[in-house]
Amino acid sequence: MKRILLLAFLLFFIQTLPAQQHTYIPDPDPLVQQNLESWQDLKFGFMMHWGAYSQWGVVESWSLCSEDWINRKGANYVDYVRRYEQLPTTFNPEKFDPEKWAAAAWNAGMRYVVFTTKHHDGFTMFDSKYTDYKITGPDCAFHENPKADVTRHIFDAFRQRGFKAGAYFSKPDWHHDDYWAPEWATPNRCNNYDIRKYPQRWKRYEDFTFNQIEELMTGYGPIDILWLDGGWVRPDSTINEEVLSWGYDLPKWGQAIDMHRIARMARLHQPGILIVDRSVHGPYENYRTPEQQVPDKTLPYPWETCMTMAGGWSYSFNPNYKSTRSLVHTLVDVVAKGGNFLLNVGPSPDGEIDPEAYDRLREIGEWMAVNGEAIYGTRPLAPYKEGKVCLTQKKDGKTLYALYLADEDERRMPSKIWLSSLTLPKTAKVRLLGTAEFLKWEPVGKGFLVEIPERWQAKPPCGYAWGLEIDLK
Repeated sequence: MKRILLLAFLLFFIQTLPAQQHTYIPDPDPLVQQNLESWQDLKFGFMMHWGAYSQWGVVESWSLCSEDWINRKGANYVDYVRRYEQLPTTFNPEKFDPEKWAAAAWNAGMRYVVFTTKHHDGFTMFDSKYTDYKITGPDCAFHENPKADVTRHIFDAFRQRGFKAGAYFSKPDWHHDDYWAPEWATPNRCNNYDIRKYPQRWKRYEDFTFNQIEELMTGYGPIDILWLDGGWVRPDSTINEEVLSWGYDLPKWGQAIDMHRIARMARLHQPGILIVDRSVHGPYENYRTPEQQVPDKTLPYPWETCMTMAGGWSYSFNPNYKSTRSLVHTLVDVVAKGGNFLLNVGPSPDGEIDPEAYDRLREIGEWMAVNGEAIYGTRPLAPYKEGKVCLTQKKDGKTLYALYLADEDERRMPSKIWLSSLTLPKTAKVRLLGTAEFLKWEPVGKGFLVEIPERWQAKPPCGYAWGLEIDLK
């Protein structure tokens, strides 16, 4: 009864916290603000969830967790964990070719990359001196390959193409004895011992986390984004109802890892780096990351939708890829609302990307080659969307774009496109993207109507969505 009353009090307390706790806090560092503005211009990024777990085609790391939503298909938990932790011994991605990945992503129109340097299972995809549970460890089948430090080779290959580099890093590490201590059971994703009783043990874990992040900040070239996952590792002052639903035991202990110390170190080595402490609202969340969803309106802070190209984040033996049309429409929807789109692909255990994923990237790239100017460097334009048309504008407000989202069976452009929400000056020029042709338009009420010539109706310059450039200069 005492526990129930205490939990009820905590929920009431959390619900009555000042609104400022959830308010976006801009970083005062001018270099961070400059880099954030530059990042917002990029619009489209590439993400890869890849690790030893890829061999099983399971959801990354999560099958180690004993929460009741996890499906291990009836396997004995202890035996399952033992077999999972042996996965590095057979992880041998000999077809790993980061240059091919980078070329495909660049041609798709992506301009930044976020790679999973370590997921929750603790298997480290870079050459860390603080663990042997790593791709360069003596027990990993790939450790003698010249490209064994895959994080280094991925960042190098993508930077050579012109990408900004982002390091995904999991704050929880389920392999580390000072996070999931072997003396006790692991009932959920959180650490499994009372930090108040074992403060030195938690301090060791804080130092371990700090040291691994510092390795990434000092040994892997310019890093533009530190993308921290595992939002249940956080200070008590930031707990909300969602975190409590994950099994966070607030009456016992918190899981703060001294983000101030980490951020100070990261920016000492990588001045102006963007830090994304996911879901932990506060000074170390330079932008927010709605997952697998697009907000229904613009947001009053920088943000990025992270989404999978197929069903899950990691490799699947039976992937269900989203259509190119769906992916293009999601990109347009996100950008029109002021966000960035981070699209994830899970490489295979042998180091390849599925041919179907390459097809999607190529087809998106073909669309971006025609319409990229309506995407890169743009900002929202109210009302953001009218009917089937999404709106963007260049930052100077002198060039507007209208992107018509075609229905699934719509291969022919409409004869007219009407927008009631934008009033144009008489001197405005309207051009169909992908052509050099200016189109006839006329004012209609407070809006305008554009006529599409028959030849472009019958043979549009691209598929999926058609763009108009509106020059106000």
